[in-house]
Amino acid sequence: MTLGLEELAFTLPDELSATSPPEARGLARDEVRMLVSDAGTVTHARFRELPTFLRAGDLVVVNNSAMLSAAVDARYGDAAAVLHFSTWLDDGRWVVELRDPAGVPWRGRALKPGARITLPADHAAVVRTRWLPGGDRLWTADIEAGAGADVRALLARYGRPISYSYLAGRWSAAYYRTVFGFEPGSAEMPSAGRPFANALVTELVAGGVGCAPITLHTGVSSPESGEPPSPERFAVPEMTARLVNATHAAGGRVVAVGTTVTRALETATGADGLVRPMAGWTELVLDGDRPARAVDGLITGWHAPGASHLHLLESVAGGAVVREAYRVALDSGYLWHEFGDSALLFRN
Repeated sequence: MTLGLEELAFTLPDELSATSPPEARGLARDEVRMLVSDAGTVTHARFRELPTFLRAGDLVVVNNSAMLSAAVDARYGDAAAVLHFSTWLDDGRWVVELRDPAGVPWRGRALKPGARITLPADHAAVVRTRWLPGGDRLWTADIEAGAGADVRALLARYGRPISYSYLAGRWSAAYYRTVFGFEPGSAEMPSAGRPFANALVTELVAGGVGCAPITLHTGVSSPESGEPPSPERFAVPEMTARLVNATHAAGGRVVAVGTTVTRALETATGADGLVRPMAGWTELVLDGDRPARAVDGLITGWHAPGASHLHLLESVAGGAVVREAYRVALDSGYLWHEFGDSALLFRN
């Protein structure tokens, strides 16, 4: 039974939003704070201390998806807008979201099928259908151009990282790269992996902690919506599936770096607890009614109140652990969002 995260319905104080990257605050990536909850004990640490909380035989699973510069200036009718490219579909269309240039939800004329959004370099997005039933935020669209549409080239030339109103200014794509990002495709950075530095990964491996990749291309999060996660492209390779199963068989723990890794691994895990190679689209929504089968611990950032990610955390660590971690983080001034602090959560 879901333990109920309604108690986490909090208002995030402005001062707890990370408005800039750690580097702009005088910190290295791996110097952000990390709250660790293990066996009922909460410990305050820095992310670079991660190896002291893991042990030889554990396996850290990372997302090797890299972020696209998926925000493009646009016009809808006479109004300035920004178009966010969320993901590409098998039929060549893209899932898109129209946003206000101020980094908040679109406040202008409503979209409808056939609406035309003007983009740079003679490109246009022609709206077709709603992506999710009953939603008006995400739409499928054909991307058109006189000389043939090349969306990847359009994003490379005119795109920038997606950002939201809590950030102070814009930050270049370099600030949104993780050390694991080798497969371009995510609309937003898989941010749980951001605090890792090359030296930290080396220290983990040298200490006997394994590391294995999955790929999950994230769509847009649009933190104001509180919607369940959209379908996302993913792949769990054969070697990663074998390593996860071998780790469990040997008594080790599987630690997912982020909700994206958790979603991919759990999609590929059967009722018997074994992970199998798999690729395609995942629509899995995890919560306390569907506990994690493959993931024993989770490295994660701090999520906004009402975010569906909170229920995924519950599926891994349990509702009591999540509630206590968030209570302590709020009381202790941890920073939220993609440039904020981290947590390492294990089920009691």
